[in-house]
Amino acid sequence: MVSHKNIVVTGASSGIGKSIMDELAAQEGNRILAVCRHSENITGYGDNVIPFSCDLSTKEGVDALFVKAEELFDKIDLYFCNAGAPYYERFDYEDWDRIQRIFDLNTVGHIYTYSKYLHHLNGREGRLVYTISAMGEMALPGYALYAATKFAMKGFQQAIRDETPDNLKISCVYPVSTRTNFFNVAAEGRKLDPPFPVQTPEKVGKAVVKGIEKLKEHIYPCAVFLPSKYLMKAVPPVKALYVKAQQSKLHRFVKRIEKEREGIVEDIKLRHTLK
Repeated sequence: MVSHKNIVVTGASSGIGKSIMDELAAQEGNRILAVCRHSENITGYGDNVIPFSCDLSTKEGVDALFVKAEELFDKIDLYFCNAGAPYYERFDYEDWDRIQRIFDLNTVGHIYTYSKYLHHLNGREGRLVYTISAMGEMALPGYALYAATKFAMKGFQQAIRDETPDNLKISCVYPVSTRTNFFNVAAEGRKLDPPFPVQTPEKVGKAVVKGIEKLKEHIYPCAVFLPSKYLMKAVPPVKALYVKAQQSKLHRFVKRIEKEREGIVEDIKLRHTLK
């Protein structure tokens, strides 16, 4: 069991972050700092779950999080870097700020967090858990920038393991498509079918906590992901067919947007807040 720990969970108000928090809150003696942009969405928990709002895409936000955590805890035993945001799009535009935004949240903030956590521990034992994504292993059409942020994190954790002192352990999580508001946010509220396979956030949360209990360095919540990855590598036509299906999906999505702009079909976007 993961019990009697001081824990930080980012992206805690929904999806995978909430499922991880739910699993940890159910175990004895854990105190959790539950972090997201809008902490008013975190309700129904006892005194051992402390909601906190901040913007983790900024240095000031990460710094504020550590100030708050150190007010609550003598030591952070477990730190879950789960906050992140997707885009689903054809990448054919010039927009420096849009590129910067997704990297600031998905990559720069998490890299900066590593240094903050290392110095916070000051030689004491701790574990940093990065939610990377299966797209940190295999990029798909429509997710070029999102996959780039995750490949960057995959490379960072791979290199930093050979630098990290023995007191700080790193675990990385590679979930496949998960039934959260991720794809609604990615498509700005438009209907979007996620890539196969799909799993529930509850399944991911259970797999993550179980992996932490076993001190795993790499956690794959979907049992078919690694076999599928090796199959695609061994039999390239299988991967080609899978990618072609994702290309067709992106093509239909782009056509839908073009028709919206031309007024041929109604813009049916729903508005979502990044959590």
